[in-house]
Amino acid sequence: QPDLNYQNPEVQAAMFDVLRFWLERGLDGFRLDAVPYLFEREGTNCENLPETHQALKDLRAHIESRFAGKMLLAEANQWPEDAVAYFGLGDECHTAFHFPLMPRMFMAIQTEDRYPVVDMLEQTPAIPESCQWVLFLRNHDELTLEMVTDEERDYMYRSYAQDTQARINLGIRRRLAPLLGNSRRKIELMNGLLLSLPGTPVVYYGDEIGMGDNFYLGDRNGVRTPMQWSPDRNAGFSRANSQRLYFPVIIDPEYHYEAINAEVQQNNPQSLLWWMKRTLSLRKQYRAFGRGALEFLYPENNKVLAFLRTHGEERILVVANLSRFSQHVELGLSAARGLHPVEMFGRSAFPPIGDGPYSVSLGPHGFFWFTLEKAPPTTRAVHVPAAPEEAWADLVWSEAWGERFAEDLGDRLAPFLPAMLRSRPWFWGKSRALLRAEVVDAVSVTDLAALALVQVDYVEGEPERYLLPVAAALGGAGARLASQHPGAVLARLTGPQGAAAGVLHDAVWDRAFCEGVLGVMGRRAGLKGQGGELEGWSDRHIRRTRALQAERVPGHVAVEDGDASVTYGSRFILRLIRRPEDEHPDLEVVQFLTEHGFTHCPPVRGVMSYRASAGPASTLAVLQDYVPHETDGWRTTLDELGRYAERMLTGTAALAVPAEGPAELSAREPPPEVRQAIGPFLQTVELLGQRTAEMHLALASDAADPRFAPEPFSALYQRSLIQSMRNVGRSVLLKLRRRARTLPEAAQADAQRALALEADILKRSRSAFETRFRSKRIRYHGNYHLGRVLYTGKDFVILFFEGEPGRPLAERRIKRSPLRDVASMLRSFHYVAAHALSGRVSSGAVRAEDLPILEPALRAWRAWVGAAFLRRYLQTAAGGPFGPEGPEELRASLTGYLLERTLHEIGYELDQRPEWVTIPLGELLELVQRK
Repeated sequence: QPDLNYQNPEVQAAMFDVLRFWLERGLDGFRLDAVPYLFEREGTNCENLPETHQALKDLRAHIESRFAGKMLLAEANQWPEDAVAYFGLGDECHTAFHFPLMPRMFMAIQTEDRYPVVDMLEQTPAIPESCQWVLFLRNHDELTLEMVTDEERDYMYRSYAQDTQARINLGIRRRLAPLLGNSRRKIELMNGLLLSLPGTPVVYYGDEIGMGDNFYLGDRNGVRTPMQWSPDRNAGFSRANSQRLYFPVIIDPEYHYEAINAEVQQNNPQSLLWWMKRTLSLRKQYRAFGRGALEFLYPENNKVLAFLRTHGEERILVVANLSRFSQHVELGLSAARGLHPVEMFGRSAFPPIGDGPYSVSLGPHGFFWFTLEKAPPTTRAVHVPAAPEEAWADLVWSEAWGERFAEDLGDRLAPFLPAMLRSRPWFWGKSRALLRAEVVDAVSVTDLAALALVQVDYVEGEPERYLLPVAAALGGAGARLASQHPGAVLARLTGPQGAAAGVLHDAVWDRAFCEGVLGVMGRRAGLKGQGGELEGWSDRHIRRTRALQAERVPGHVAVEDGDASVTYGSRFILRLIRRPEDEHPDLEVVQFLTEHGFTHCPPVRGVMSYRASAGPASTLAVLQDYVPHETDGWRTTLDELGRYAERMLTGTAALAVPAEGPAELSAREPPPEVRQAIGPFLQTVELLGQRTAEMHLALASDAADPRFAPEPFSALYQRSLIQSMRNVGRSVLLKLRRRARTLPEAAQADAQRALALEADILKRSRSAFETRFRSKRIRYHGNYHLGRVLYTGKDFVILFFEGEPGRPLAERRIKRSPLRDVASMLRSFHYVAAHALSGRVSSGAVRAEDLPILEPALRAWRAWVGAAFLRRYLQTAAGGPFGPEGPEELRASLTGYLLERTLHEIGYELDQRPEWVTIPLGELLELVQRK
């Protein structure tokens, strides 16, 4: 208008003020609606005027001088050779919609011919390096048909808008799912193409869950109906009276909001929503999709669209079947001869590319994304130790990230997350082929510390969820932490110019974070994330005495292979649960034991949980009383073994290695020479056996509580034990056979002997559980070993009742014989003896000529110590419902559980520590050959 002359400085200033207002509030950019008509000039159609381009240059210069990283998106509904003008020389709009491509994607899938897509992209001119096309299947307007021929428009109307009311202007007002006949295959194919063609994809709200439309509303309102969040009132969009909604919700039977909504699909991992999430996450891992060059392939079968995307070392092959029938295609890939196509979703290796045509078969409307790799992926992931300083990832730190630390954490970590997880000692998936890892929510605990929940998907098996506490330490604080605790560092932070800015690290080393976690428990304060919130609980006595507030300062931090623990003064210890779970077994069991008088485990004083918008709460942290102690059972035993070894090497009479197994040996008192050689530690381990039995007696003490009431061994349950052992044995021995040649030389002979005895192993395990068990099954510890008990100098305290973290939660709650715990502790004595010997050998404390003395001495020690533990256990547990009724049941069940534990150890060591696999292999051979 005449009074709004752009050349007027006041007009420009007002426009810039509007931009600044929104950008300062966090807006990422602007969509410039109908940008070719920004200015009016008499005597013209007002399209593409020089004034428009000058104004865009001014806008971009103004934004980039004050707001880095913001974007201008041009809506120029023109042919690509005209729309490209709105990039200027890289000094106008950052991005522009590619309007002509959209209808041609629908034409290609309807005609089952790749020509429309290939032809349009071949006509698309090059754009400045700093600019990008924006691709879409649908937006908030109609599927525009302005950039097609009259014949093509008529075809699109006949194919996609048979009802004339679905047509508007020169387009079709329908959402994606109705356009594609609600075909899941077509929807996935079209999104697969959208995400793999050159450009930045835009997904319009509702299309990620397959929402319907209502084109009877008039104008474009049929595709602007309320988002369907849940099956609640008004689809969860509003609590208002339904008549007051600006547009009504969709009630068409096929797309009704009670069936098609985000909440329902969020709870179904096979839903379209989760498929979109996984596909978007996969795309983010490859720069070639966004910035790579495009090369079309031209196979004879024109129903197949195939092209290559390349960026640096990344090579991606996309093959899409546009037909509703299965198709076979031969691709000319001789330039990629010798490379291995690896299907990206499942990391499945296809045959390598040779000199001739490469054959691919596709199902109806199917597509493949392949990475072309120099070598096929291995079936076993390699263990990656904690990253040294030179291997730390570099992340660019900015004030903007500092202001949105938790919100931006997922995007910042996405490229490095898989490698970061593999470098953590608590990550259980090191031996599994990882598909993807993504932050599904991050809750801010302090300004620069957050609790991130990470979802990890694998090629095989169930996904896992991990808790990743993350904090930023800037400046000198970051340098000190990196120097003192390099294992805690997750990534290095750099400034925009590459200067050191600090480190990203495990937040348990951040005092403010630890205080914040305690605050959530003490105040029961809810901290909200994007998908859920933190909830707190604390013991009433603790809240009343204000002990939490008095002992808030975190002290010692311990980060072991499992969870991390932080002490608060001398009163409390906080344990962060690395693998959050619903109704954590540790919490459940400890509370039960405390209520039933067992005083040898620290009571729970506080809990922090995460509750998603739908579903039960997951335990993230547990606060318990701190137990003053000298050390744990492992270190106590290791110290004792050092003294025992010295006695053996300085002339103490050697002990004979007993021929009996633990069940038989426990039936008799150790002779005087055994008590003299082992010394007072024999009484210490007897005390451990007594406390173990007392723990089991407490767990079996409440017949009225269905969670803990003892249950009999039925014949059907015992038969399932036989099958379970058969499954475990076959699985572990198959893994051993595959890995045997890669084992250390010292282990290969034992591995071959074990494989030769496969039939005997299965037979022995079957016979063990065929014996009729008259005892009862109860809840038990589940991962009982010397590292799970604390030694105070006078007594033992038992910790960590969550069971084996590698097992599913429901499986860890199954009632079993507590002799599993006994067998696990007996195996722990074996491990600590082997560790003591290897430690003395590696340190040079033992000469080669000493080994013939020490090896049998340690075997004798292990046998008698295990027998002492078992004997006191059986004496204390006598009369309990779970105790074996006679020597035969004891021998059979203990043999079976020792076999089971040993097989699990072999599988674990093959995955985590192959150099240790000789320890359980030796035990396996001994168990099978023992009479």
